[in-house]
Amino acid sequence: MRNKLFASILSLFLLASLSAAQSRPGPPQGMGTAASPDTDETRERIARDIAKKANQERQAALKGDTDKLVKLVGELKEYVDKSNENVLSLEVLKKADEIEKLARSVKDKMKGPN
Repeated sequence: MRNKLFASILSLFLLASLSAAQSRPGPPQGMGTAASPDTDETRERIARDIAKKANQERQAALKGDTDKLVKLVGELKEYVDKSNENVLSLEVLKKADEIEKLARSVKDKMKGPN
């Protein structure tokens, strides 16, 4: 969610800066209206920086989610160890559902934005 918000804000900023650059008075008609190589390089650098930042944020989220997943699995093991063959606690089922949802979230994040 934060990645999409960040990307949206950055996209708006880029569009605004590009619009401002296009509205500046340029050379007279017919005299070199093509974009300069510096502009293309700047755009490519900004795009790489955005992708790098998004990947760093995704990696940090993955780390946090996997840490939480390990904790939840430990809690589930404790609940199961305390139960017997005749009693299955509602807490065990809730914990298993929570683990399943978090595991799917981690899997989706590992696939990356597509």
